[in-house]
Amino acid sequence: MNEQKINVDVLVIGAGPAGLAAAIAAKKAGVDKLIVLEREDQPGGILRQCIHNGFGLHRFKEELTGPEYAQRDIDTAKELNIDIRTGVTVLNVDQNKNVTAVSREHGLQIFSAQAIVLAMGCRERPRGALAIPGTRCAGIYSAGTAQKFVNLEGYMPGKKVVILGSGDIGLIMARRMTLQGAKVLACVELMPYSSGLNRNIVQCLQDYDIPLYLSHTVIDIHGKERLTGVTVAKVDERRQPIPGTEINFDCDTLLLSVGLIPENELSAGAGIALSPVTSGAIVSDTLETSVPGIFACGNVLHVHDLVDHVSNESFRAGEMAARFAQGQRREGREIPVKDGTGVRGVVPQKVVLSEDTKQIDLMFRPDRVYRDHYLTVFADGKPISSTKKMILTPGEMVVQTMNEKLLAACRDAQEISVAITEEKAG
Repeated sequence: MNEQKINVDVLVIGAGPAGLAAAIAAKKAGVDKLIVLEREDQPGGILRQCIHNGFGLHRFKEELTGPEYAQRDIDTAKELNIDIRTGVTVLNVDQNKNVTAVSREHGLQIFSAQAIVLAMGCRERPRGALAIPGTRCAGIYSAGTAQKFVNLEGYMPGKKVVILGSGDIGLIMARRMTLQGAKVLACVELMPYSSGLNRNIVQCLQDYDIPLYLSHTVIDIHGKERLTGVTVAKVDERRQPIPGTEINFDCDTLLLSVGLIPENELSAGAGIALSPVTSGAIVSDTLETSVPGIFACGNVLHVHDLVDHVSNESFRAGEMAARFAQGQRREGREIPVKDGTGVRGVVPQKVVLSEDTKQIDLMFRPDRVYRDHYLTVFADGKPISSTKKMILTPGEMVVQTMNEKLLAACRDAQEISVAITEEKAG
């Protein structure tokens, strides 16, 4: 196997919606030596199997399916002559921005980049992370795997289904399995609230009379060769099963929709600082990580609920990577951004204020459901903005836009924080 070394200005890892958007932005910013590496055989990422509509409402002002949304960026990348290499597995990224990759077509290759954009996406949390007792029988799938079977490969995982977890993929698969003729018996959620978008709860569960059991979980799995049923129980405030509340469901399929984990093995290998809250990289508002010249965006940075937000974030990452490769790294005073009361995993974790900083979007998820509370921004503990919100829920990403006025109020601050407060601050 011959080792090849390739010099590039910007290297993008991943050709899903984040990687495609980053590559498009980098190309439009004037980068000529640009390569995108994708381990799958086709670009588009997870959107290829998301055949339902609801994508693109913010970005394109129209409703698209996942493949339609992805195809628009794939077409744009082709028009810009962006070099997208599929079937390539990245093995390692180091702090000097050397990337080791292997493919059937080219063998082992080493890319030396001026800037790197990490856009590897996320993976589903597996059964092994849940510690559910029972046998290792057939019929237990992650919701995303079941989605791939049904939408891309034409296989039905089963006929009588229980779904554990109320993440968006699980909710969407409840509807999809129903439309394909299966009977979805229940959607079971450990928390007292759903972790999915409200529109998916309505359109995928309520419209099909599928019951949602909040504060419940699966406590036992039955079956030897194939799943024959599950036992569900209500949980208390400590998320422990309450004896006497058990419900038995006869089913042949259990779908797991219990959370997504950013794919940050490459990031960790490069020595990039990771957030214990988001499991993604710690970044500035330029999306640059703790390693200069390496940027992160999309679900590898933090798990989004709307692909429109992924694209907007990734356009910025691609543009900033291009500027870095061109020797135009933005300089300015760095201010940390902290989670306040009720806020979980604000991104970015720091902002770099310079003369040309016009707007910064802070994104986070609430730690629980809040009704009629205020979203408040503080500079050194002093409130500079407080906006009333009818509802804030963990299932929907919150975006706090820092406009020029708010940024000006932070110019001399040592710390910015975002909190959910019961009363209007200031």
